[in-house]
Amino acid sequence: MSNLAALKPGQSATITGMRFERAFAFRLAAMGFRIGKRVQVIRGARFAGPLHVRIGSTDIMLRRNEARHIDIAPPTE
Repeated sequence: MSNLAALKPGQSATITGMRFERAFAFRLAAMGFRIGKRVQVIRGARFAGPLHVRIGSTDIMLRRNEARHIDIAPPTE
């Protein structure tokens, strides 16, 4: 199983699970992060900075530490 932090810019995958405390999981769900949704990494900041991800038509900056808790299906190009 892979996680969102492992994706490279330009790659996309499907969310298969999220491992967060309830309050944070609700915040992410409000931004579109749900199981079965497609997510794409647009770019990653240097020096292990945040990831710029797109889910649907929404662009979000997500800390890599948080991205590691989002499980994904194998990435597609």
